[in-house]
Amino acid sequence: MSEKETIKISGAEALVKSLIEEGADIVFGYPGGAILTVYDKLYDYTDRLNHILVRHEQGAVHAAQGYARVSGRTGVVIVTSGPGAANVITGLSDAMADSTPLVVITGQVGRQYLGSDAFQETDVVGITQPITKWAYQVRRPDEVASAVARAFYIASTGRPGPVVLDIAKDAQVGLTDWHYEPVNFIRSYNPLPEIDDTALAEAAALINKAERPMILVGQGVVISGATESLRLLADKASIPVCSTLLGLSAMPSEHRLMKGMLGMHGNIGPNVNTNRADLIIAVGMRFDDRVTGNTAAYAPQAKIIHIDIDPSEFDKTVRSTIAINADARQALERLLPMIDEADHSDWIGSFDRHNDVEREKVVAVELKRPEGSKLTMGEVISKISDATGHRAVAVTDVGQNQMMSARYFKFTSPRSFISSGGLGTMGFGLPAAIGAKIAAPERTVCLFCGDGGFQMTIQELGTIMEYEVGVKMVILNNNFLGNVRQWQNLFYQRRFSQTPMMNPDFIKIASAYGIQGEDVIDRESLDGAISRMLADDRPYLLNVQIDETDMVFPMTPAGQAVDHVLLSADSPYNPNQD
Repeated sequence: MSEKETIKISGAEALVKSLIEEGADIVFGYPGGAILTVYDKLYDYTDRLNHILVRHEQGAVHAAQGYARVSGRTGVVIVTSGPGAANVITGLSDAMADSTPLVVITGQVGRQYLGSDAFQETDVVGITQPITKWAYQVRRPDEVASAVARAFYIASTGRPGPVVLDIAKDAQVGLTDWHYEPVNFIRSYNPLPEIDDTALAEAAALINKAERPMILVGQGVVISGATESLRLLADKASIPVCSTLLGLSAMPSEHRLMKGMLGMHGNIGPNVNTNRADLIIAVGMRFDDRVTGNTAAYAPQAKIIHIDIDPSEFDKTVRSTIAINADARQALERLLPMIDEADHSDWIGSFDRHNDVEREKVVAVELKRPEGSKLTMGEVISKISDATGHRAVAVTDVGQNQMMSARYFKFTSPRSFISSGGLGTMGFGLPAAIGAKIAAPERTVCLFCGDGGFQMTIQELGTIMEYEVGVKMVILNNNFLGNVRQWQNLFYQRRFSQTPMMNPDFIKIASAYGIQGEDVIDRESLDGAISRMLADDRPYLLNVQIDETDMVFPMTPAGQAVDHVLLSADSPYNPNQD
């Protein structure tokens, strides 16, 4: 058959073949009536497209997110109509907030039933348009291949994000001429803007004359593959680097210029010096409120260079001096030759002096508790990070476990910290860890979860059981909704309303799924438990009993200036004490 000849196949088969043409090899999903035709065709392609059956559609999207974030590829999800489609909403919103490329395929009733409130009909496009880059309903089989091609292009280019294809039953069962043409251009969609040379030159001039510059790194640096360009620029110009939550692992934790995390529970040096800097170079980050605190008091002395691929982020919360609409890697590569070598040793030293206070007043308190005291989150996370040589992928749920992981887990390579940032979705961690491990089976994947978040998607232990996904799961169990408890402790007169939790026997539950595990109740048994967990190739669960009074510090209270830092509940930091 010549290249121009075509064959007749069903829309369902065209969908499966289109996914394969786009390089997809893993699909996360859950079957149902309106998508059964597609699942029937998946049966014929199991040698080329591996389907992972999750236990809930929300788990499918979070697993696809974990897969996408670790691999850098587009995650794929297939679910049915109605409740199946509705159950992906949280994950779509999360992926949109965190710029995660996904193609989510939902089944839909036949065309003749659309708008009739047919069984399991939901207005998927109407619901998902506000929380996706593109949502489209496919009604004819001839549209399937072209819609898939557009979906992958839109999801993976520019600022990545989720795309939804809602495929009516007619489009699945009808026949079409099979031909696939990848998309690399869509009129009016400009995912890779041309860099403004004038803006670059102006930015270089500001950098070269700055005395107290800082680089603020967001996830955009990781997404664009700009980590090496970032390091080269920082080294050449001797500029300290600080990270947002999702920018963690863009630069190795122990690099001499990496000075820690920004924001509410960030390190003292980055937060205090934000308000002392004379120049901020923000790359692939969006000045989230958790990073800026009170914007009226944010970086009052600094000119701001903002580099981002999404122009809608410019001046949204913080006004920039120079805005460069560009891919982070391309911008940094173009900027590098224009930058002079410099020495900002005194300025860099000020970060170290602030962070030394933090190590003495906060880290030492967290990691070196008196003999006989209860375990803390920080010491558990720190020990596991050490035991993995800081080479593991850390996946977190949301809450204290998340912030402590960000603070105490260390990184040597990119794409090593996976968490729900913008949406803050409890229940994200367990399925995301599954996807991360499937994406990188050769890497150790450690999940850190609270007892609350773990139970939100606990059914995904079934997915781990079925596919023997070797995730190392650590429940930091304080029998509380810990992050809410911390706020109640600090700001609501210790009125612990609906935060204490009665928990099940997690190890018995894991055992019912054929998963090894053990309870850790004291410091003496922690090291041995960690060693056994990491030595086992199979999935493993540690249920670690944590001091319920353990809180995450430093902390910048909501609405305060970013340099208003608490070292403990009653101990504000004096920035002038260094």
